Amino acid sequence: MSTFLAHDLLWGMTASQLPADAPGWAVESLDLGQPVVVRRALSSPGHVAVGIRGRSREQRYATSMSIAAIQRRVRPEDLCHVESRRDLPALIALAQLRPLLDAGGWSWGVGGSAGFELATGVEALHERSDLDLILRTPRRLGRLQAKEVLALLDASVCAVDMQLQTPCGAVALREWAGSSRRVLLKDDVQARLVNDPWQSSLEQVA
Repeated sequence: MSTFLAHDLLWGMTASQLPADAPGWAVESLDLGQPVVVRRALSSPGHVAVGIRGRSREQRYATSMSIAAIQRRVRPEDLCHVESRRDLPALIALAQLRPLLDAGGWSWGVGGSAGFELATGVEALHERSDLDLILRTPRRLGRLQAKEVLALLDASVCAVDMQLQTPCGAVALREWAGSSRRVLLKDDVQARLVNDPWQSSLEQVA
């Protein structure tokens, strides 16, 4: 099993490691020394599935990176207490939520554009950006407790999306806190509807 988890940022990939048909903006991103982000997908031995971010939201390129090339790794949890001088709704929301999530004893982190900006200093956020958070949930989070966490997020100054990272994959907190019996779980192979995101597919009855 890979020790790298979705949303980890990795430095060390160079443009020479890209396929010949990679877009020019992806080459530019790596030439600038920017990290790639680990994504959920299978990869060949000795490699990890990653994505490259461009300047616009539409610029996302899926590829793989040699584990031997990795020089530095930053996890979402490493970014929880990184401060920013930028006065944007997503960063204000993060500052407001930080003590509440810490007080709950959660293992949590920052992903998406906010995580990328906090890790690199590259201005990836704008006024309408959502805040993307990761919550590590190795043990089952009750649906009532999920509603309580969601209420905290929905009181923020901007939209906040939180992913629950279970041992079996990822599920949106908003879905798990909702009323649908089945929720969408994403793992390295597929996205599927499940009753319990903490149970392996072999344990669940369709």
